[in-house]
Amino acid sequence: MITIVDDPGVNSRLLEHMQTALILLDEELRVRFINPAAQALFAVSARQVQGQRLYPASPGARVLERLATDARHHGDAFTQRELRVEVSGGHHITVDIAAIPISETEVMLELSHLDRRLRITREQSLINQNQATRHLLRGLAHEIKNPLGGLRGAAQLLERELKAPDLREYTQVIIEEADRLRTLVNGLLGPSTRPNKREVNIHEVLERVRQLVDAEAPEGVTLERDYDPSIPSLLGEPNQLIQATLNIVRNALQAVGEVGRITLRTRSQRQFTIADVPHKLVARIDIEDTGPGIPREMMERIFYPMVTSRAKGTGLGLSIAQTLVHQHGGLIECWSEPGQTVFTIWLPLENTTNDG
Repeated sequence: MITIVDDPGVNSRLLEHMQTALILLDEELRVRFINPAAQALFAVSARQVQGQRLYPASPGARVLERLATDARHHGDAFTQRELRVEVSGGHHITVDIAAIPISETEVMLELSHLDRRLRITREQSLINQNQATRHLLRGLAHEIKNPLGGLRGAAQLLERELKAPDLREYTQVIIEEADRLRTLVNGLLGPSTRPNKREVNIHEVLERVRQLVDAEAPEGVTLERDYDPSIPSLLGEPNQLIQATLNIVRNALQAVGEVGRITLRTRSQRQFTIADVPHKLVARIDIEDTGPGIPREMMERIFYPMVTSRAKGTGLGLSIAQTLVHQHGGLIECWSEPGQTVFTIWLPLENTTNDG
């Protein structure tokens, strides 16, 4: 909460240096003061909005003006938690907002940006989910593979004793189904070996994936590239990174159908936190498609194994991709709405080993 003291000069210096976004509005909802944190949050300058209404400069400011009006009318502070506000260019942020009457005409708006905190919580949840799923599957795999081996061995022994070819067909069914189930269990477990890391150019990985998918794509599907050539090499196992990315891009290909666009985009980001681990520099790989989007009810479960919306899908691709990226100290996130789905792979650009 903000603190107001008697000395205006002290007030100004305090407010200027606060990390909380602060905006002071007069009775006509014009901006009397906006501190640097609020300028950064709404992508505006003090000169641009001083003495003006904030709403024309930022679409989401209409909500702020409503809260300021209510606070001044009732003469009491109003607080709204986890409000999603549009700031500029269709970009949204999540904030806690407090509207505090300072005088009969002026209201101070205090905004706490929650997206970073919410993102860290969401990322940690994804990592915990992935680790818990792998531990569960290891236990299930042990319980399933032992009796499968016994069934397969018994079927092979029985086949040697059978003289009639038509009876051997039944033992072959048992053997083939046992092999299929063993393959499925191995797929659920994902990679069994730790990545043998070396220096990897992420664009070489993406180009290999693009070539593979381009050969499968219908004529109406275009694959676009938007690469940042300044991204340095990272430490990774190339085949595992190719597999993780390929799983996501193939999902995108199936999502767009016969006509659509898939974009592979890379950027670097400094001072970035993956879950609760800070990194000086990370690579961001976006895989964007123009498909119908992922149903909202599935968004929280898409990285679980065996979860799929396709009749012929196994539901293993995203689970395995998340495991492979996590072994590189990274994480996969997803954002989706009708007509646009973006899977983002975050990878540390430093020597990070995470074999969980």
